[in-house]
Amino acid sequence: MKLSTKGRYGLTIMLDIAEAYREDKFVSLNEISERENISLKYLEKIMTSLKKYDFFITSRGSTGGYKLKYSPDHYKIGDIIKASEEEVDIVSCLGDNDCPKKGMCRTYPLWKGLSDEINDYLNSKTLDDYL
Repeated sequence: MKLSTKGRYGLTIMLDIAEAYREDKFVSLNEISERENISLKYLEKIMTSLKKYDFFITSRGSTGGYKLKYSPDHYKIGDIIKASEEEVDIVSCLGDNDCPKKGMCRTYPLWKGLSDEINDYLNSKTLDDYL
């Protein structure tokens, strides 16, 4: 499995916002862009995906931005990557319920088992583990 920059940066965004959680501060995308040296336009694109998962509280204004809705130990790394990426399976057939070869493919159990191991590992880690 190779994560795209969307998945990696999605996690970076969440970690950056999680660091401010303990200070009860909102974080703007401009601040994240400057700290992490990531294009603001690209961050906005990734945030569109992350916002769908109800991870944040938002505030407008000069001190506004994003704040975690829950404590950092609530957010699993696997969920964040799934929210950021369109596809996280190691092979495309794992996400394809209509795959005509699924029932007869001898390698399907191998890929499914590997994918399950990766997902179990990612879901065993939270933002809090990396602060």
